[in-house]
Order: sequence, then structure tokens, then C-alpha cells
Amino acid sequence: MAGSSRDTLLDDSSPVHRDRPLITLIIPVFNEEQSIPVFLDRTTAALEPLRGRFDVEYLFVNDGSRDATERTILASRKDRPEISLVNLSRNFGKEAALSAGLTHARGDAAIPIDVDLQDPPEVILQMVRKWQDGAKVVNARRARRDADTWAKRTSAGLFYRLFNVLADHPIPTGVGDFRLLDREVVDAICAMGERSRFNKAIFSWVGFETTEVEYDRPARAEGDSQWSYWKLWKLALDGIFASSTTPLRIWTYVGLSMAVASLFYSAFLFFRTLLLGVDTPGYASTAILILTFGGMNMFALGIIGEYVGRIYTEVRQRPLYIVRSYIQQKEN
Repeated sequence: MAGSSRDTLLDDSSPVHRDRPLITLIIPVFNEEQSIPVFLDRTTAALEPLRGRFDVEYLFVNDGSRDATERTILASRKDRPEISLVNLSRNFGKEAALSAGLTHARGDAAIPIDVDLQDPPEVILQMVRKWQDGAKVVNARRARRDADTWAKRTSAGLFYRLFNVLADHPIPTGVGDFRLLDREVVDAICAMGERSRFNKAIFSWVGFETTEVEYDRPARAEGDSQWSYWKLWKLALDGIFASSTTPLRIWTYVGLSMAVASLFYSAFLFFRTLLLGVDTPGYASTAILILTFGGMNMFALGIIGEYVGRIYTEVRQRPLYIVRSYIQQKEN
């Protein structure tokens, strides 16, 4: 459930009836002042073929930026009245910022997109055509991502494979948050009240008619990525533990296997002692058994702790994010 402040800022102009479908671009930003002007110029040019047939809303979600991101967006609104801005009270993370964007999106379709232009806005035209043909979800699959480092490509591939082995509902490989979501899909996602969110898994879980387009992932246009490997690791853990109970189930089978093996080994020792007598006790074998089983127990407790921590988060029922202000796009 999303939180909001009482200090919501709206333009004086009241909403009017739209004759054209509205497409909302959801753009989470955190310390991206350099990227915003470049993003707006390229995206506006790329979406020019839609002019006259669709309206476009640029919904920026400022996730507690500490630079001039907010001022840059507000300055851009002077020439682009189609810009809306949601300011969060602090940095809540991209998953929360994206959820805030989905909650505030007013379009007939919503498209999460990164401001660094690694999600090429030209692909949006293909998405819209698929949407007009009847698709409710249009995924953008990365056919090539040569601009990313070898480590990032390899770790991403391993994560998708591991996640799809463990998850009850797999996610499409090579697809990030960049996709088109129909209004019906957005409403279904916003109705979900969970706080430990991994949006890629939620997008797949809700279902609906899905298709995809492919694109080559380019390098960042401006600025530096805010994603460290530690943040990506934590996101991967959140994705797995928030979307599947398979890690817990695995340890049920591991425990059962160990119990059966222990039973057979105990029987073996019992009958060998009856037949051959008692051997001299061995320190090494005893230490190995203690350390092995102790390590496995600690690992299992760590997995249980990950789930207990998320249960604690859900029980507290704190909002997923807090909105400091909301500036809505100016109606024509």
C-alpha cells in the first residue's frame, strides 16, 4: 500500500475529458540531473509519430535525489506541460519508486522507462502498435547488451536462470522493467498490497495477454549508474525470497535426506560394533561431521531469517513509500 502526504500539489487546471488515449511514461530518477534534458529531447523526438493520435505524460518519480534533479524537472515543465512529478520524502529504492509511478499514472497505458536511455524510446512505437493490436502487456526483451560489462551480463544471466528454477511464476529472460502495461494491468498491480516487492515478478504474476519486442541495449547516454553490485545482490535476494517459497521447500527435502542417511549410518555403526567391536574414536571424522552439519544448519537458519524479516516488514504495515509532493501535468 502506497503512502502519501497531505501536501499534495496539483495544478489549478482541473482534469478534462481526453479525446485521445493517454500514454504515461514512468521515469524513476535518483541523482540524474545530467540525464534528464538529454532524455526529454530524444524521447520527444522519438514519439513525434504519435502526436495527434495519442497524448503522452512524462511522470517523473524523484526518489529522494540529493542533487538538482527536482529543479531540473521543474525547469523542464515550463516548456513541456506534459510533465508530472512525484517527489518522495527520501530514497526508498527503485522498486518503491516504480510502484509510486504506477499508482500515480493516469494513462490508458503505462511504460516504465529508465532516464539513462539504455531503454531506447524509439522502441515505444513498436510497443504501442502491439498494444493497439490487442496485447495487454508488451515486454521489451534485450536481444543484445554488449554495452554492459561482462560481469553484469553474466550475473544477470545467472540470476534469471536461478530465479526461473525457483519461482512459481517465471519471468521472461532478458526483460527488465521496460514494458508497456495496459490500464487494466496497472490497476491489478496497484491492488496488490505487498511491501516486499519485486516488480518484474509481479508483472509476470498478474498474467494477461502478453507479447514482446526486441532491442539492442545501448550504453548510458549521460551520468553514472546508481546501481552497485551490492545493490544488485540485495535486489536479487528480494526477488527470490519475495516471489518463491522454494528455498524453504528445498531444505525440507535436504533435512529429510539427511535424516534418512543418518538412520542408515546409525544402523551401520550399530551392527558393525556388534560384529567387529569398538574402533578407536577419530577426531577428524567427528570434527568434519560437526562442522558440516553446523554450517548447513546456519545456512538454513539464514534462509528462514530472510523470510521472517519479510514477514516482519509485512506485519508492520508501513507504507511502501511516502509522497512529499505531487505536481500533475497541465491539461491542454
